[in-house]
Amino acid sequence: MSWNTFGRSLRFTTWGESHGPALGAVVDGCPPGLALDEAAIQPFLDARRPGTSKFTTQRKEPDEVRILSGTFEGKTTGTPISLMIENVDQRSKDYSEVAKAYRPGHADYAYDAKYGFRDYRGGGRSSARETAARVAAGAVARLVIPEVKITAYVCEIGGDAIDREAFDAEQIGQNPFFCPDAWAAKRWEKLVDDARLDGSSLGAVVECVAEGVPAGWGAPIYAKLDADLASGMMGINAVKAVEIGTGFAAARLRGEQNADPMRPGAEGPEFLANNAGGIAGGISTGQPVVVRVAFKPTSSILIAQETVTREGEATELATKGRHDPCVGIRGTPVVAAMMALVLADHKLLHRAQCG
Repeated sequence: MSWNTFGRSLRFTTWGESHGPALGAVVDGCPPGLALDEAAIQPFLDARRPGTSKFTTQRKEPDEVRILSGTFEGKTTGTPISLMIENVDQRSKDYSEVAKAYRPGHADYAYDAKYGFRDYRGGGRSSARETAARVAAGAVARLVIPEVKITAYVCEIGGDAIDREAFDAEQIGQNPFFCPDAWAAKRWEKLVDDARLDGSSLGAVVECVAEGVPAGWGAPIYAKLDADLASGMMGINAVKAVEIGTGFAAARLRGEQNADPMRPGAEGPEFLANNAGGIAGGISTGQPVVVRVAFKPTSSILIAQETVTREGEATELATKGRHDPCVGIRGTPVVAAMMALVLADHKLLHRAQCG
């Protein structure tokens, strides 16, 4: 049994490999009558596209999306929406050594152990290239939740975090790091460039905030909104941890510190804090939904590391080719896409049960 589909009411399936002819997604369950064409999707793909600065992989992919089905006269029909993105700049020869030995920290060995063979060209389905399809699907999901504003940004690279007091949302689109702190972005230029020149890589933390989510989305126990968000985010390649709201820091607080006090408001309770990240008991509270996602350093690096061959012999491997010195940077639009996909799914689920 394979698992390439995510969601319950709004479901999407991604397909394709890093070095195949194309990749894409099929989005099923999208309501009919929503305005959709390639121009509505392309800006989100452009944000994730490789080769836009020296701080990302230099693979040159235009990532131009084609809608193959599910629309008529510029609107969704309610039938499956098929999206395709062609691969045009593969260099499979860069992976000749990877074909013989496993990259430490990568999924090479795990895929081989499961399937008995693997697509070593860029990692196949384990490559972050797969996330382009999620971003395309996420653009469709945003049409379902026009009341929600989603903002994603990098809040930490290589252990260097932004200054929350200097947070400026206008800065997010003004630098190559999706960084809301102009001074942190300047520091990160040297930090990431030094790692790149050393042949190494850095990890990052991406924060995503969804504003305008009404109270009531999500369900108890087995369809919790935060559980589905965690699952969606953990499914992104290179993600190793997810926090909702205060996250791990909540374990270090007292009850009165972690509580979100309420007082009467004109349109319902007003919250005085948001440690829960906008979700309680698996159901949205009406506050901003806050998620933080930790990306590990890119496993494909130029520094030789100990590993084994497929035959089990000891060797060393330095990965050639074009790779992100910090995969979390381009992971930012992917996190935003998964937020949109999960929220759109839960909006439709809520409507189905509660009207």
